[in-house]
Amino acid sequence: MSVADERQAASLEGIDVTYKAEYIWIDGTEPTAKLRSKTKVLADGAEPPLWGFDGSSTNQATGHSSDLVLKPVFTCPDPIRGGDNVLVMCEVLHTDMTPHATNTRSLLAGVAERFADQESWFGIEQEYTFFKDSRPLGFPLGGFPAPQGGYYCGVGADEVFGRDIVELHLDRCLAAGLKISGINAEVMPGQWEFQVGPAGPLEVSDHMWVARWLLYRTAEEFDVAATLDPKPVKGDWNGAGAHTNFSTKAMREGYDPIITACEALGGNAMEHVKNYGHGIEDRLTGHHETARWDKFSYGVSDRGASVRIPWQVEVDKKGYIEDRRPNANVDPYVVTRLIVDTCCAALAKAGQV
Repeated sequence: MSVADERQAASLEGIDVTYKAEYIWIDGTEPTAKLRSKTKVLADGAEPPLWGFDGSSTNQATGHSSDLVLKPVFTCPDPIRGGDNVLVMCEVLHTDMTPHATNTRSLLAGVAERFADQESWFGIEQEYTFFKDSRPLGFPLGGFPAPQGGYYCGVGADEVFGRDIVELHLDRCLAAGLKISGINAEVMPGQWEFQVGPAGPLEVSDHMWVARWLLYRTAEEFDVAATLDPKPVKGDWNGAGAHTNFSTKAMREGYDPIITACEALGGNAMEHVKNYGHGIEDRLTGHHETARWDKFSYGVSDRGASVRIPWQVEVDKKGYIEDRRPNANVDPYVVTRLIVDTCCAALAKAGQV
């Protein structure tokens, strides 16, 4: 019997038709926030309403005043439960409806609105690592695999680990309507990447958080954990980043605004780095395709620079830039807010809008 037939039968029997809404939010865990979620059963046709939760259990409130509010801001089909069920990304509010301190989305919304006329686009490359039995997927018990090199975009059971999880995650993101635009195996065994975008700052961030939730939830079914640790294995192994590609309308039409954006990022480098994810000094060492965290640089086709200008952008004299500094564990709402604020303010001041 199809879902439609089941719903019709339930209706004929006088049973209230319902659907499930999985409410997802960002908690207050430090130094890196975690995702939480819980399910609300709603009547057919009802919009997901405001809902509450116990903030004292998520590092967001004290026990004597623990009630906090979930405000739905983005809804998409639930590709795991199927049917009419949905995933609901939420902001966290106090009971007086003001944003909670952990609500980084509300800060982004104000900045995005202020510079909306510049039409910012983002594409975020989310690297992550699968772990099983306290070691990266593909690492032998009590030792190390062959040195990195052949694993990147590799093929074969001796070089690729976790592809079944990755493919299912991709299918689920597509079924949810997320703007996922690609996947690839990364430099270390068990390490992968997916990309979200191009999209505006709020949209790319909402989609990225839901895609992360789907990643954790999908890996859970295989008894595997997915981590955004920026340096999951010490030593001669690449870290995990969230390279962030950015452009405005002016940058997509000319080269001078691209240089203005790069210079602006350099002028505000430390403000960005300290908000680009916990443990950034472990990853941005000047090795393994990174620039040092305390030295800013930009260059054409340079993956050892803080900000890369793709070679085709220099040829075309228009396009986008790639900020290579954000960690895998960066908050998308934070990185997009900082880049929009820094670059769009500089472009406006230069009259390059």
